[in-house]
Amino acid sequence: MSHKILVTGAGGFIGGFVVEAALSRNYETWAGVRTSTSREYLQDERIRFVNLDFGNPDRLREQLQEWKQKIGRWDYIVHNLGVTKSKNPDDFDKINYGYLRNFVEALIECKMVPDKFIYMSSLGAWGKGDEKGYAPIRPTDKPHPDTRYGQSKLHSEQFLQSVADFPYIALRPTGVYGPREKDYYLMFKSIKYGIDFGVGYRKQLLTFIYIKDLVNAIFAALESPVSRKGYFLSEERAYTAEEFRHYVAQALHKRFVLPVIVPCWALWVISAIAEWVAGKMGKSSTLNRDKYHIMCQRNWRCDTSEARQELGFTPHYSLEEGIRETIAWYKAHRWL
Repeated sequence: MSHKILVTGAGGFIGGFVVEAALSRNYETWAGVRTSTSREYLQDERIRFVNLDFGNPDRLREQLQEWKQKIGRWDYIVHNLGVTKSKNPDDFDKINYGYLRNFVEALIECKMVPDKFIYMSSLGAWGKGDEKGYAPIRPTDKPHPDTRYGQSKLHSEQFLQSVADFPYIALRPTGVYGPREKDYYLMFKSIKYGIDFGVGYRKQLLTFIYIKDLVNAIFAALESPVSRKGYFLSEERAYTAEEFRHYVAQALHKRFVLPVIVPCWALWVISAIAEWVAGKMGKSSTLNRDKYHIMCQRNWRCDTSEARQELGFTPHYSLEEGIRETIAWYKAHRWL
């Protein structure tokens, strides 16, 4: 009998790829989406859709009881629901932490706890790395997130740790890129037009993980005997902004790209204004004060040794290979 899996936030960049991978592994796959969620990349007829009201604990328990009568329970849950930017700062904790808490408590009350619950956290939950000696961020370091997003992710992990015997694994990927992703796409698009914007003048080490490697790590965690632990996920090596620009320009066959460096103080001013304007328009801004902290962070190296040893996590894509494949997809789908 195939395993039953629920992927929340299935309409998002990561969620859509997790759904595809679950189907390729012949899992009975449920995609957690809202009525307003785009299903552009959720077209496979084998997908079963679920719309759970995470913001309403009473209704959520009713819905889970209804699903329990139909299917029993999901063997695996990948909780990918969350926000990375919002016009209301309170939404980070409300959605990233509050919805998770409502869901976990409802699963326990309805006796629908899965065999494994993957929580998609973030390297941002640990905050800045060593910006003097550039030592990798380690799981044993004391977390000190400096963004509202990172704080909400840490809050969520701390809640999971407090729930006795709940079989979670928290995965903390660094920058995730790949086909269909929209933030790095804006950087690729800028480089296509001959300009690459960088931030700050001090040395900066960036880390990445290609979406296919991240998905493989998710299923390695699901199928492992490990439980109640968190892992950093990243490609093994770090890169400079110059190397990133070179790989993108190479894949785009761009011979000359002008690097434009924006000082961190100027980025803070621009970010604050962009966030204020977007708020007045009732929208969220890609460039905001949270993004400022992320872009100005100088060291994104992280220690992934525990993921390698305990989950068998091995990234197969280098940044150069991942960018080449991503840009080929953007071109094929007329994004670039």
